[in-house]
This record gives sequence, C-alpha cells and structure tokens, in this order.
Amino acid sequence: MTKTSFTVQRDKLQVVMERIFNAPRELIWKIISDPKMIPQWWGPARFETVVDKMDFRAGGEWRFIHKAGGEQYSFHGVYGEIIPDEKISDTFNYEPIGPGHEMVEILALADLGNGTTRAVQVSVFHNIEDLEAMVYSGMEGGATETWERLAKLVEKPQQTIF
Repeated sequence: MTKTSFTVQRDKLQVVMERIFNAPRELIWKIISDPKMIPQWWGPARFETVVDKMDFRAGGEWRFIHKAGGEQYSFHGVYGEIIPDEKISDTFNYEPIGPGHEMVEILALADLGNGTTRAVQVSVFHNIEDLEAMVYSGMEGGATETWERLAKLVEKPQQTIF
C-alpha cells in the first residue's frame, strides 16, 4: 500500500492529494459513488459518518455529517461534472467555517493497469484566507485518514466489501 501525499500550494490557492491505490478504478468508483459505502471510509474513523443527502448526478446535492460524542460537523455541496470511472467535481462547504467559504474539488481517477489506480484530488480555494482556514481546521489529517480508510476498504477481496 502506498501513502497519500498532501500538498498545500498556497501560490495556486489549492491543495493536491495523490495516491496510488492497489485496486481497479471501477471498484474505487463503485465505492465512492455509493451512499451506502460512504460511512465505511469517509472521514476520520473516530466519527460516525451519516449520509444526509447524496444525489450523485451533475447538479445533485450532497451532505455528510460527522458525529462523535456530543460533537457534530457537517459538510455539503453540489456535484458538477461526473464522468463515470474517471472524474468527479463538486463544491465543498465545511459548515463550521460558515457560508461564503466554498471550495471546488476535482477528483480524477486514472487506470494504471495491473489493477492499480492513481487518484488525484485538487481542492481549489477562492482566497488564501479560506485555504488557511481549512488547513488550520485539520484538513490534512482528516483527508489523509479518509484516503487511508478508502485504501483499506478497496484493497480487500471484493467479496468482503459488499
């Protein structure tokens, strides 16, 4: 298993995550696009992830909630472009930061052959203050743990996933 890279590019107002998964692109797509699978990998493991809304189509809305003890954090957005097995773009709002601080995420999946997939996610911010607020909020830890959990899930034998 490879590690997830997380790079803050302040000059470009973006964060780039990259990882090679030891799993076929179609399996990764199936898991990331299925609302029943989201709670198994999305977010840090210490939180229960609840899919409040996931209308997985261009223009469809999504909203996920993290719960742990008395804590609750919500995230929401709208799906933009969706190219099956290849690309998802969406808006992303971390509700504790408040309205007006939306970023755009673009996830690209590339089939590398031999059952491996490169995933690259670019999160684009409107200004340096929004980028810094997300990085300060713990974005790196949460996002990296999310992809670590996804890797553990997709790299299992398929019959144990569903």
